[in-house]
Amino acid sequence: MLSKNTSLNEEEGEESYMDVPRLGKKWERKPYPTPMKLLIRRAKEERQARQENPCRVLEQAPENGLLVPELIDVAYQVNHDRTTLLHGLSKLIHCDPVIPIHRCRFCPELHIGQHAHEIRTCEGPGSGTRNSYHVWRRGGVKDVLGFEHCYHLFDRVGKPRVGHKERLQVPRLPAIIELCIQAGLNLDDYPTKRRTAPVYSIEGRIVDFEMHKYVDSSTDHLPLPVISSPSISEDEESLNLNEMATKTLRSWLDMRVGVMKIMKRYNVVTCGYCPEVQVGPKGHKVRMCRAAKHQVRNGQHAWQEATVDDLIRPNFVWHVRKPDGSPLTNALKRYYGKSPAVVELCLQAGAPIPKECKSMLRLDVVLPDLDEYDLVS
Repeated sequence: MLSKNTSLNEEEGEESYMDVPRLGKKWERKPYPTPMKLLIRRAKEERQARQENPCRVLEQAPENGLLVPELIDVAYQVNHDRTTLLHGLSKLIHCDPVIPIHRCRFCPELHIGQHAHEIRTCEGPGSGTRNSYHVWRRGGVKDVLGFEHCYHLFDRVGKPRVGHKERLQVPRLPAIIELCIQAGLNLDDYPTKRRTAPVYSIEGRIVDFEMHKYVDSSTDHLPLPVISSPSISEDEESLNLNEMATKTLRSWLDMRVGVMKIMKRYNVVTCGYCPEVQVGPKGHKVRMCRAAKHQVRNGQHAWQEATVDDLIRPNFVWHVRKPDGSPLTNALKRYYGKSPAVVELCLQAGAPIPKECKSMLRLDVVLPDLDEYDLVS
């Protein structure tokens, strides 16, 4: 996970080293962001509170169905940053000179640069006959930036779980948009219920005694933030390549910080074995997991707490120090650094190096020549 600091310039003081997270095996479960002992303690406290007071009014938002006022502006800003980011990426990919995006035909490997790398890391079908070499083809914006999808919840408190038989009737959308909708973003295509009074909890079940106080998502009773329109202005169209890359990188960093702020209050869960995510207090009941041990769970997901990387896939790629130089070789792969695909694309377009990813690039490592790499200890 990347740092929460969004400064593009280095600050005074010593920087902490941060490397690319290690990818787990397919049969391994994702690590828990919160320690298991703390989760068990919270569950015991919640169970004890229900026993002491079976019928109680939930006071904390958003558990009581109400919005968190200070996060409404953040939700609109995250949606704006996402629109700006997608527009900037499309401009950078089709800019002049063109920055090619290479995608492996048999595995998720991605590379950004004039020349595709020659590192033998392919694990797709037939990789043994190719000596683990990648088979490259042209990639696009969806390969650089990946948003996981989830089911839309019309009522995140009253009916927070989507059943298996309802999977075809409930629309799916990017999880980051669903997170913004639950935090206060109003979209006509995805209506949602807004409450004006908190709900009750009776023996752990949510009960709403004031049904007539439901209001539609288009209500005028909620304060709407004053944020610029997500449409692209003429000034942004006139930006040069370096300015567009810097603005795009800033949008990506700000979007991640905004998502982390919302996720501190609004629950987001992910499957411990596959990339599926669901925004809401609980995960859905759709039996579509095909990862490890899914037979034991009857195809249901093993839900756990999600991180920002589960909603916004970073898609780490090899860092190219000289885009016009020779391709990256397999013999020197341990000296190369990595960075998120969005960061790598913006760096090659002229954006400054963000502090959050500087240690991943391994810029302090001197690359040996091919005839002397075996002499380096």
